[in-house]
This record gives sequence, C-alpha cells and structure tokens, in this order.
Amino acid sequence: MINVIGLGYIGLPTALMFATHGVEVVGTDYNKDLVATLNAGKTTFKEDGLDELFEEALAAGIKFTTEYQSCDMYIVSVPTPYDKDSKKIDPCYVNAAVKTVMDVAPKGATVVIESTVSPGTIDKFVRPVVEKRGFVIGQDINLVHAPERIIPGNMVYELLHNNRTIGADDPVIGEKVKKLYASFCQGDIAVTDIRTAEMTKVVENTFRDINIAFANELAKICRSDNMDVHEIIRIANKHPRVNILSPGPGVGGHCISVDPWFLVGDYPGLARLIRNARETNDSMPEFVLNRAFEIMQENGITDSSKVGIYGLTYKENVDDVRESPTLQMLESMERHLCAGVCKVYDPWVESDIVPNQVHSMEGFLEGLEMVIVMVGHSQVKDDPAILGDRILLDTRNICGTGDKIYKL
Repeated sequence: MINVIGLGYIGLPTALMFATHGVEVVGTDYNKDLVATLNAGKTTFKEDGLDELFEEALAAGIKFTTEYQSCDMYIVSVPTPYDKDSKKIDPCYVNAAVKTVMDVAPKGATVVIESTVSPGTIDKFVRPVVEKRGFVIGQDINLVHAPERIIPGNMVYELLHNNRTIGADDPVIGEKVKKLYASFCQGDIAVTDIRTAEMTKVVENTFRDINIAFANELAKICRSDNMDVHEIIRIANKHPRVNILSPGPGVGGHCISVDPWFLVGDYPGLARLIRNARETNDSMPEFVLNRAFEIMQENGITDSSKVGIYGLTYKENVDDVRESPTLQMLESMERHLCAGVCKVYDPWVESDIVPNQVHSMEGFLEGLEMVIVMVGHSQVKDDPAILGDRILLDTRNICGTGDKIYKL
C-alpha cells in the first residue's frame, strides 16, 4: 500500500493513477473539507479526464482520509513556496509532512518526495528531520525524490506519457520506485541520485522561463519602436534552428514562476541570466496595465468601469489561479488605487476571488467599451466574435486582427 500525502493539483491525480493501475492507495490531506468532498464522490478541481479517472479509482478501492497511514511507501506531494525576499525555498510543508510520516512509518519504509524542491533541499532539510527522529537513512527509512512533471490542463495524459526521473541514495531502492511508477508511466524513467533529480526538475522549468522571457523582452522592444512582434517571430521561426515562443501577459502557475527563484536564492552571484528572466516575466502584468492605459487614452476612455478583464487563471482551460498574471496585475492596480473598478470574468473560476467578479459572459460584457484578454480560454479563442465590437487588448494573440484589436 502507498500513502499519498497532499491531494492538490499533483497529489490527487497521482493517487488516482496509481489506484487505477493495481496499487492499493490511501490519499491523505490535512484539509478536512477537501477530504470530505472526495469522500462524497466529487473532485476538487476541474481537469480534462479527471472525473473519469476519479470514478475508476473509486471503483478500485481508493480511500481518502486526514490520517497518515502505516505502510511501505509514502509519496509526499505538498506545496513548496519560496521566500519572496531571499528567493530561497520554504520547505515548511515538506518538513511537516515528513515529520508526521515519521510518526507512523514502519522500519524499511520508503518516503518519496514528489514536490519540486531546490537542489540540496533533501540534504539540508529532509534528512535532518528523519535523523532527529532516530531513524537511520538507508536502513530504517529510504529517501527518494521523484519530481512531478505534469501541467494543469493535460495532467492525465502527461502522467501516462511523460518521462520521469527517480533520484535515490541506493540504486536498488531507485529501481523499486521506478517499478512502482512504471505501473502506469509509459515514458522513460531515469534513475539517478537525489541531488541530480532535484536539479534536473528546476533546470527544466528555468529553461522554459528564460525562453518565455526572451519573447516578452522582444515584445517590449518592438512596442517601443512600433513593430509587430508577432509578425517578427513568425518570420524568424521559419529559420530551421529558431523557435521563439509567443509573448504574453506574464508567467503563472506553481512551476515556471517559482522554481527559477530557487536557483537565484541559492546561487545569487551566478544565476544572473535566470534572475533577469524572472524579473522580465514578473514585469509583464505591469506592462499590460500600462499598455491598457495607452489604449484607453488613444480611444478617449476615461472611466475604468468601462474596461473589463477576461481571464483569472494562469493558463487556458484550467481553473488554476496560482501566481496568475491577472492576479498580479490586479495587485498592481491596487497600488494605483483603481482595483475593484474593472469587471473581471473567467468561465473556469466559479468562486469569487477578486472584487467585481462576475460569472457570465453576458453580465461581463454589459456596459464595457474595452476588454483586456489575459487568458486564451477556448471560449474566446474559438469564437473571438463573442466579445462583440469592443476595443480589445489581446495579450494572447488569439483574437485575430482589426482596427479595434490591439496587441502587446
């Protein structure tokens, strides 16, 4: 039996996937309401294919509880925030989970950390937690790092098909964990040491962040001299060795927008390009806000209540709002004393999380002269005409072209 600790965006689908592939699973989370919802037969977030996977897992006998279990293997999948001042990882949730695991773990159990951590986190923080409880690592408890590699919006497919990395002190234990993940993972599974596994995951997300930052910096350069960044990227990408990404309003989610800071925090004198990329991407919500103000002035719009913001999530067709560029932009608007004036709408976000949020496209568009498109949900991407004849700031380049359609 395995005990999956943390039933959020990563832990829940991972637990369900194991359960539907012949593994006895108990999912544990400290959030009583979340556990109650799962036990009532309902999932806790929207994700393509998740409900079907959930039904299969229930039929296979998965259980959900707030109690940690005594079992052979634990998979810890809890958040890993970072300190915004020092840029270093805050391992408090991982430490708390491991401490509680030590209260119930039998001798010989394996603890797999799936949470993304900075290189050296397990050495500096997790091992001391285990050792302070009197356990001998490698004899009483085995430590493994198997960083998740899935993205909201495509989780079920990527759990099945993405390559994985298993980092372990003992290659034998690494192969044992590899066999467990191979029960459902059809991708290649590499076994290495823990520190390499830690670094590999952070490097993957940092690579993506730097490439996004290049596109966003190009957008700023082109805007400063009235050039069409999208046309420039389209032509440049015809070169066989060039693949520039599309610029956007910022970077969100709990991976790309967070993980590179781990390297900046741990290697401040060396990670200069990484820091610059992070700062560029973090600056984009403010850039969008300034661009919107320019467009309002150009079109004689003086009343901010006539401007609406479409999209709250950090990417299209998910309900995940973690580190979303829209929330970052709204924070910037608060500093300018105009937050809560613009209407905000996202078809994927059902609960009220910001002021002046509405829950229908009709209610959103009523009375608006201008819409800032922050997220490329298929609702608009597939039918831009749904926004009518309003002035658009299309930060995702999904609404085509026209006299009233502005780009970054």
